[in-house]
Amino acid sequence: MPQGIRCMWMRGGTSKGGYFLKDDLPQDTAQRDAFLLAMMGSPDPVQIDGMGGADPLTSKVAVVSKSSREGIDVDYLFLQVFVDQAIVTDAQNCGNILAGVGPFAIERGLVAATGDETRVAIFMENTGQVAVATVSTPDGKVTYKGDAKIDGVPGSHAPVPLEFRDTAGSSCGALLPTGNAVDEVNGVAVTLIDNGMPCVVMKAEDLGITGYEDRDWLDNASDLKAKIEDIRLAVGERMNLGDVKEKSVPKMMLVAPPKNGGAVTVRSFIPHRAHATIGVLGAVSVATACLIPGSPAAEVASIPEGSRKLLSVEHPTGEMSCVLEVDDAGEVRTAALLRTARKLMDGVVFA
Repeated sequence: MPQGIRCMWMRGGTSKGGYFLKDDLPQDTAQRDAFLLAMMGSPDPVQIDGMGGADPLTSKVAVVSKSSREGIDVDYLFLQVFVDQAIVTDAQNCGNILAGVGPFAIERGLVAATGDETRVAIFMENTGQVAVATVSTPDGKVTYKGDAKIDGVPGSHAPVPLEFRDTAGSSCGALLPTGNAVDEVNGVAVTLIDNGMPCVVMKAEDLGITGYEDRDWLDNASDLKAKIEDIRLAVGERMNLGDVKEKSVPKMMLVAPPKNGGAVTVRSFIPHRAHATIGVLGAVSVATACLIPGSPAAEVASIPEGSRKLLSVEHPTGEMSCVLEVDDAGEVRTAALLRTARKLMDGVVFA
């Protein structure tokens, strides 16, 4: 296995990590994972001997290749490199890292720029779903400069709108894997849902908190986290995810009424640490849960009228706006979000 491998380090949404061409990485999965763990400096809580930032949000990898699928430009495999465990998993998707895939594909020559904007159709290998990213390419080159702002990221950057297609049941086989709007687990009413990210959505007050606590408080609330983990372990089989003890899904979502004019407030666990914001596809799943009559999320959410709904999902450091279109039956047809990305480094990374 070569010691150094070509890599682009990028911020995608509110995450960052290494972006690789598939052909540049070892084709043997065990060798690939060993390289990625060493590259990130895992397992180590501070990842001092690697590129990781001692946080799940900064210990991520995108593996990108030219696609042979009809109507698709590139295939994208997301890998979560655990911080303090020697685990690399493809059990979930990542919509934040997804935001950098389009720019990366153009920069690496996998997709040709088509004008001031270039649409990149991306097949998400983790879940078998498709997203379309619109990348700013004035003069035929990717630009990261622009006026778009997203909470959790300082400054402004070029917008990267992401349109998701057919995300319902991407990992669990159905939007509601149990077929129920509400299930009771350990005495707590929950919605088990997957609209791009497997999530367990429950009311914060049912766990004994307000839902407005900050990330540091939540991360230090050991009794609360133990209750959440007990629920998570109990629903793995029900969500068709099997034993989830060593998996990074489902994500745990504690919801409360909106506080700043949005649709809903959420505190997200990913799954063992509180998220500083909320994942892209996690936000889509929570927003969708808000539209399911009788669900815990629907009981606390403020939902706008109309078939095209802008739902602002409030989180500890701001909000994420989801645009959901529903059919006459009220079921979600499409989901889109605004993200940004920025190239941080292009070179060779070592393990």
